[in-house]
Amino acid sequence: MTVAIVLIGPMGAGKTSIGRRVAKALGVPFSDTDAAVVREHGTIEDLFDTHGEAHFRELERQAVAAGLAGGGVVSLGGGAVLHPETRSALGAHRVVLLTVAPENVESRIRGSRRPLLQDEDPIARWHEIYAARKPVYEELADITFDTSGGPLQEVVDAIVQWAREQQADAAEPTDEDETGAPE
Repeated sequence: MTVAIVLIGPMGAGKTSIGRRVAKALGVPFSDTDAAVVREHGTIEDLFDTHGEAHFRELERQAVAAGLAGGGVVSLGGGAVLHPETRSALGAHRVVLLTVAPENVESRIRGSRRPLLQDEDPIARWHEIYAARKPVYEELADITFDTSGGPLQEVVDAIVQWAREQQADAAEPTDEDETGAPE
């Protein structure tokens, strides 16, 4: 099985922008699960309006499974981790949590058409959603990077370095014989 680098985190954390750059730096494919759903089924807004969130989440789960199977770098929509099958599948991959400070997210999500932020106060709604999902994100993450300050390229470089270290660690021989038993 191919091990993917999976980016999770709240809306506005930069998963897609950073994911593309990380994939390019590592020379691996990039998959954005939200973009895959849109490509196959139409806009997320229309899916929510026509079929509801549960239907969208199932399509999202399928997109996540396909992305993970393809390896490389996979950017998940903020709510993808809510599905139990997705959470289970992430255990076999390297999971990077991207965070963003609440005071930095406003400029990133202002004017967003994201269905879950269509509220009188989108920033307050973002806070509610993030607070509810944060424990799940933290449980799944192998490492966390904050995208609030500084150039995104610094975060990209840090993730690339971490991914290369993980790959090197996985390639090192262990103190086990061919049967898998310790010597």
